[in-house]
Amino acid sequence: MTFINNRSIVVSATVLITGFLTGCSFPSETLLPSLTGEDPSGSSTISQRQVASVRTQSPAMGTTKFEPKGVTAGSNSGTLVGQKAVELRKELRRLQSGVSKNNSELQSIRAKTVQDSQRYHGAVSAINARLQVGTTPGNPVLVEQFNQALSDLKKIGDDISDMNVLTTNVTADSTLAAFLAENTRAAFKLSGAVDEDHQQLAILEDEVNRTVVLIDRLLKELSEDIQRQTNYVATERSNLNTLSAAVKSGELMGSSLTNRALTAATAGTINRRASPRSLAGRRPLMVIRFDRANVAYEQALYNTVSRSLERRPNATFELVAIAPASGGAARVALNSNKARRNAENVLRSLQRMGLPPQRIAVSARTSQAAQSNEVHLYLN
Repeated sequence: MTFINNRSIVVSATVLITGFLTGCSFPSETLLPSLTGEDPSGSSTISQRQVASVRTQSPAMGTTKFEPKGVTAGSNSGTLVGQKAVELRKELRRLQSGVSKNNSELQSIRAKTVQDSQRYHGAVSAINARLQVGTTPGNPVLVEQFNQALSDLKKIGDDISDMNVLTTNVTADSTLAAFLAENTRAAFKLSGAVDEDHQQLAILEDEVNRTVVLIDRLLKELSEDIQRQTNYVATERSNLNTLSAAVKSGELMGSSLTNRALTAATAGTINRRASPRSLAGRRPLMVIRFDRANVAYEQALYNTVSRSLERRPNATFELVAIAPASGGAARVALNSNKARRNAENVLRSLQRMGLPPQRIAVSARTSQAAQSNEVHLYLN
């Protein structure tokens, strides 16, 4: 860490933190805790007779199947460029094979999560139904059902862990896809090509780009599944605490008071999505420069947002993708696309840390001053 002055810090030469977060230290833990324990979905006040029916609703999983369309066969023209096309086609087949494998794993995890959720809600509904008509305090049958519900909820938590592992694999595919896209574009500039080579490269480039989009969508939907299930498990853990007290007393109590208190305290704030504002005169909390591959920004990002929330618990944020405005229209368009993807990756990082998506706005701009793609984090 190098101190520039009393109001800014540079981390790893790629992440710049500015504003009021001076003298920050960055711990080395690889597992980031949740930024906030709030329930972004909220919950409404319900009667005792409605509890059982409400608890049978679990968050919907994504339904998309992410199967690549395959790679068009080609021939080796005998030129250097033709040989390069053969190599790139082989790499694309390997990449698509990985995408298919990850898709199969995702569908398997989703099916298991649905089964675990159904078992969990079956146990909870049985407990609520018995409590609703009245029972004895500490009924051993209900205690056994409660323990089963607790075990099933833990299995859903294990499913989330499997999704996180899958996210790592998909992210690796995303990195390989970006590398493959760059190499395919670079192959057009090699000398000694015949018309057939460029025709095959054009087809290959289209198929690489479609694969890149497919991977991005897979990663986005997977992140959304993780976010919904994580919030859901956190809420149900709180509900089980209340249900445990109900089993002990033999009387139905209703949903968790913690969830109700959070809903009352955050009404009108958490459930409104942050809106982009003018950047004139505003100083970013953090600047992430994507001037090289694999920029390590997550720990610094967590510290920045965490300290902001300590000072302003209801704070909302804006991510701005900044692309250099030099190099011609084609280069600007390419940089803008990369900058937006970088901002989406930062957004997914914040969601994995536990920041509700309703608190984050995302926008994009170009800048004559920017030398590389950047993502700026602002406090709204």
